[in-house]
Amino acid sequence: MNSFSPAAAAAPDRIQYLDAVARTPVGLDYKQRLLDLLRPQAGHTVLDIGCGPGTDLPRLADAVAGTGAVIGVDDDPDMLAEARRRLAHRPGVEVRLGDAHELPLADASVDRAKVDRVLQHLADPGRAVAEARRVLRRGGVFAMAEPDWDTLTVADEDVETSRCFARFTAGRVRNATVGRRLVSLAARAGFGIVSVEATVALYRDFPAADQVLGLRRNTARAVRAGVMADEVARQWLARLETEPFLAGFTFYLVTAEV
Repeated sequence: MNSFSPAAAAAPDRIQYLDAVARTPVGLDYKQRLLDLLRPQAGHTVLDIGCGPGTDLPRLADAVAGTGAVIGVDDDPDMLAEARRRLAHRPGVEVRLGDAHELPLADASVDRAKVDRVLQHLADPGRAVAEARRVLRRGGVFAMAEPDWDTLTVADEDVETSRCFARFTAGRVRNATVGRRLVSLAARAGFGIVSVEATVALYRDFPAADQVLGLRRNTARAVRAGVMADEVARQWLARLETEPFLAGFTFYLVTAEV
């Protein structure tokens, strides 16, 4: 019998989730590295594709030093409303409702563009990358950050249950392996590849990993889906919570140029 409650499998608030991920050490580190690779400068027009609640827009605005412009695009009106609320006091920052597959910008109208953990969710990541190529000016830089969920590992003596959790979690992501495909997607869109970096998003703390990976939430979903046994899942989670914890997955950062 499944003893996990429906509430245990409930999805978190999306805005709170994005904020929480951005505040983790892993989130802070890779976001700073992505900004370094993007190299926005004073006077640039910078595009954030899938800007969400505006998490990265303030740092982009700081980078263009008041003489450039920052444009955030997202297809979720609730996210945009929150972004507008947060950025109301920042001149030179604009948020627009739009689809990454058909960006609401003119050809060759921006100097820099970034996408951060968005391509994994899109119906056609290749089309979105091609759209970024269309709106970038000659010499423009496109910075991409995406995970490869097929590389997710959780350390435990019950290796098969850890593998089951990893497969189930990856299976819930539309484009689970898009991180490893960034280079080919960018090349097909006509970009020149500038840099490729792979880093391990490493978690040594159960609560932090649970926040990002949904350890409890996705385990409950796996049990309810019949792919994990209830008691085995409970014992697995109990060990993860009480014993030294380790989990991680590969994260790709790729920059490309027009």
